[in-house]
Amino acid sequence: MDWEKIKLGAWSAVGGAIILAIVGFTWGGWVTGGTAEAKGKEIAADAVAARLGSICVAQFNRDPQKGEKLKEMKDKDVWDKGRYIEKQSWAIMPGEDKADSKVADACAKQLTEKPS
Repeated sequence: MDWEKIKLGAWSAVGGAIILAIVGFTWGGWVTGGTAEAKGKEIAADAVAARLGSICVAQFNRDPQKGEKLKEMKDKDVWDKGRYIEKQSWAIMPGEDKADSKVADACAKQLTEKPS
């Protein structure tokens, strides 16, 4: 047996595996299990917030002053619209004590996209 060739082949395999891992995680879209789980939770939370945003819009539609309040909200900066909705309590879901900021943001997005 030629140990030099075996050693060269083994080091080549190790080097190739390292390069493959670097390329895969950097540009190939590979992620660890923890990253995938965190991303999944984030996607689920965003989906729930978007769904609850529809309830917020329904609660907004029951407000007798919704026209003036919508105009006032649309005049605010993007980052301030969610806070405005939280203060109006439209984003407080049944059984909750306070509004969730993600729900308020989703509600603001839906109300902003809604034709006046």
